[in-house]
Amino acid sequence: MTTPQPALLIAGHGTRDDGGAEAFRDFVRELGRRHPDLTVAGGFIELSPPPLGEAVTELVEKGVRRFAAVPLMLVSAGHAKGDIPAALAREKERHPGISYTYGRPLGPHPSLLNVLERRLDQALGGSERSPGDRSDVTVLLVGRGSTDPDANAEVYKAARLLWEGRGYAGVETAFVSLAAPDVPSGLDRCVRLGAKRIVVLPYFLFTGILPDRVRQQTEGWAAAHPEVEVRSADVIGPEPELLDLVMERYQEALKGDLRMNCDSCVYRIALPGFEDKVGLPQQPHFHPDDDGHHHHGHGHHHHGSTHSHAH
Repeated sequence: MTTPQPALLIAGHGTRDDGGAEAFRDFVRELGRRHPDLTVAGGFIELSPPPLGEAVTELVEKGVRRFAAVPLMLVSAGHAKGDIPAALAREKERHPGISYTYGRPLGPHPSLLNVLERRLDQALGGSERSPGDRSDVTVLLVGRGSTDPDANAEVYKAARLLWEGRGYAGVETAFVSLAAPDVPSGLDRCVRLGAKRIVVLPYFLFTGILPDRVRQQTEGWAAAHPEVEVRSADVIGPEPELLDLVMERYQEALKGDLRMNCDSCVYRIALPGFEDKVGLPQQPHFHPDDDGHHHHGHGHHHHGSTHSHAH
């Protein structure tokens, strides 16, 4: 008798935007359709249903005992480093006998950079533009923004990789919340650097409150600066590259020894201004739709264990 392959659990941020939450749920369903031999479930850490714990219960009720969890997130911030590992540890206590491995966030993977490039081409009027036409285009890549400096640095890494070899005048970085520069400041910076044409590119997987805010702030700035050509690009969306990358992260989680970006993690290294976070215990994120079984304190985990060994 062959052992069934471990199930796939997709962990999402959560959003107050119904369309964005439905886009996540659609994505999970599409993964299941594309891989009929694989049991797939998905849940959120916060803000929207279903909670991650409910998704684990759904797997267990289907007879699943082993699964790989993949965070559907572009950067490794507090959710991917702390909330998800702590939530998974809590689920292990709720459901004795299950085991899991934890995959990496999606990161600035080359296939996602290709989708971003496509979004830029679309914003510029179609893919027929020759690469030479990009030499007067400055891109402003806008990330979610985090209180975690390592997560913000990941967005800068994506910006640099997007710039490399693609012929743009430059790729600058901004954030929509919690970190500087904000979108208007990022656009100001582009102009100071001599930008002729600017495309604002949201570094987000799906539509939602924050990508909408990026577009609104861009339009507000553009209205006040009619002398500058500014365009807005679309989010990454449920592209085939994204579906394939999640499966790549799933296979990687099953095969082995994963390492998160621990070198600059505030929970391990004393970074300036964040020294109080070193060794901070990690607890599951409270999800209002969860059933409340976890309010007994056992979800309290030292980051050293969840961060390095729960993968």
